[in-house]
Amino acid sequence: MLENERQIWYAAFKARDTRFDGRLFVGVSSTGIYCRPVCGAKMPKIENCTFYTSAAEAEQAGFRPCLICRPELAPGNAPVDATSSLAHRGARLLEELCGNEQSIKEVACRLGCTDRHLRRAFASEYSVSPVQYLQTCRLLLAKNLLTDTKLSVIEVAMAAGFGSLRRFNDLFKKQYHLVPTALRRQAAATKSVEGNVTLTLGYRPPYRWQQILDFLKLRAIPGVEAVRDGEYLRTVHFETSERQHIYGWIRVGQRLQKNALTVTVDIALLPVLTQILARVRHLFDLYCDPDAVYETLASMNDIQPGLCVLGTRVPGSFDPFEMAVRAVLGQQITVKGARTLAARLVETYGVPIQTGIEGLTHVFPSPAEILALDGPIGNHLGPLGITGSRANTIFELARALMQKDLDFSFGVQPEAEMQKLMAVPGIGPWTAQYIAMRAMGWPDAFLHTDYGVKKALEPRTPKEILDLAEAWRPWRSYATVNLWNYL
Repeated sequence: MLENERQIWYAAFKARDTRFDGRLFVGVSSTGIYCRPVCGAKMPKIENCTFYTSAAEAEQAGFRPCLICRPELAPGNAPVDATSSLAHRGARLLEELCGNEQSIKEVACRLGCTDRHLRRAFASEYSVSPVQYLQTCRLLLAKNLLTDTKLSVIEVAMAAGFGSLRRFNDLFKKQYHLVPTALRRQAAATKSVEGNVTLTLGYRPPYRWQQILDFLKLRAIPGVEAVRDGEYLRTVHFETSERQHIYGWIRVGQRLQKNALTVTVDIALLPVLTQILARVRHLFDLYCDPDAVYETLASMNDIQPGLCVLGTRVPGSFDPFEMAVRAVLGQQITVKGARTLAARLVETYGVPIQTGIEGLTHVFPSPAEILALDGPIGNHLGPLGITGSRANTIFELARALMQKDLDFSFGVQPEAEMQKLMAVPGIGPWTAQYIAMRAMGWPDAFLHTDYGVKKALEPRTPKEILDLAEAWRPWRSYATVNLWNYL
């Protein structure tokens, strides 16, 4: 690292600049620990500082995570250039799957590249291998669980994907020079209550929390989702690789003073904890860098003051099939009308579960459950008020997802999946763009024919709107949400 770069990184560290949180980690040679740039501990001298672009790189250099700023809570990144994008999509996939035993070759296959190319991308972006990155993901998740929950050490080891207590203890001691039980003794007394687990996920401020809650509340499916008292709640269903069905609930709130969200998870969902945390990050767009987005979109305010607001997030989805069905139901009808149809679908074909939480009564029907309905799909969905064409579209979506002809997961190439989507009868450009924006997390989707977009930018034609939006690449999804919010 050049000396001028070193001075810049140290200045950011000294200023506790939140814009660098998750992008920069500081190893302190005098203490042997590494910190986030927002750490509140005593400022070390510059000669004792070494700067890294990832927690994994700092740990491979021999540093232990700080117990004050807790690097496991740092927000992630969402770049758009090719090599960085591959590395970061791979990182998100590893974070999601770190509780499972999946090989790097399998991860690379899901990303559409070779494992060798994935290793090159990780070396370029993070200066570590995918295996080393995965190891840090598991260690930091375990540290989070040890600090914030009452889970036993063996439960922590299994939830974080170590496979055995011995393997967990050995690696934890090797990397952190500390046994897990010793860390627990040092942790704060406040823990999750019995029957659930509460963890914290960081984001980069500002974060328009109420705005994203309002968006989700308007579209919440009764029985499956609820928004109240400043929190988002929903039911959850996962099917494991062993064909085991797991049901439960989650609750997401905000800790404004910590620039973080709290995620409370039903204890029954512990075997799929890493997948749940990954989906929450996606649903609430925790990888967003609001300053980078605003730098590009600020010109929207030249059209109309207040058209773009710093801190706006793109609401993602927790269940991609649920979101895609909701998009199909919403074609050419009101948001309220689509919500009513979704509620009927859930009440008739959703799986009832006991949550003990008012308003959370069912999980959304899975693709397999839709395909299992006997006879023409219109006979089942028609009485609910769903037209025959939309019923057939929902059935074809379920079939394509079950047969893996479509993939809405984090690691996909959205442009390719959108082309496949538009080959499904009943899926046009608006629906494909909407699904890409919310289910696949594509930052550059743009719904130029959308009623709200046209209303916010009237009297321009759709072609004029599309031409105007070229200046907003690669953040047109954020431009779309800003336009909706403006109305």
